[in-house]
Amino acid sequence: MIIAADYTRHFQELNEAIRATADRKVEIRPCMGQRYIASGLSGKEIVIHGTPGNALGAYLDGSRIEVYGNVQDAVGDTMNDGEIIVHGSAGDAVGYGMRGGCILVEKNAGYRAGIHMKAYQDKIPSLIIGGCAGSFLGEYLAGGVIIVLGLTSEGAPIVGNFCGTGMHGGKIILRCETLPDDLPAQVSAHRASESDLTEIRPYLERYEAAFSVDLNLLMKEPFWILTPNAKNP
Repeated sequence: MIIAADYTRHFQELNEAIRATADRKVEIRPCMGQRYIASGLSGKEIVIHGTPGNALGAYLDGSRIEVYGNVQDAVGDTMNDGEIIVHGSAGDAVGYGMRGGCILVEKNAGYRAGIHMKAYQDKIPSLIIGGCAGSFLGEYLAGGVIIVLGLTSEGAPIVGNFCGTGMHGGKIILRCETLPDDLPAQVSAHRASESDLTEIRPYLERYEAAFSVDLNLLMKEPFWILTPNAKNP
């Protein structure tokens, strides 16, 4: 089913149309800033052409969303399960509080990506950013995996300031030659070992499948693993 969502269509009306259709697969074109698309939704596949507004896929519970365009703030806010694929860049706070599922961003992400992510039992959320991320990446991280690949860095730092501030769980994985020089005291960092690379590889394969990037290219640069420093929590 194709649903039109130009600037005249209110986000509430759009979301009601998505929920009302019996079709599992829904295509939205064009999308012009409507907020809360697929909030709390399960059991759907949604393809979006254009730019969705804030809180795309908030509380998502098993649906799959693929966006051909950029996305705004708070994508996947408190997401529980499912997959969000962004063929473009994301605004601030992508993956805020997510507790399951996977978000893949082809290019860059703004400030506070992955803030307050958490894991529970078999639910291990993942956020993969192909380009660079802004300041406060993984702030207060409690669980899950954040990977930043730096494919758009062109020699610049792949993360902004204060990466991992308040981190007390999970992992942040950076693909770069040198680490940021302002990592907080509660973060430990080490160069990825062979066992680390084995653990990372499935995430990279997922990124490769989503964006048709050569896995060998992704594996060329070194990876650093950031985890909480138990001696300085």
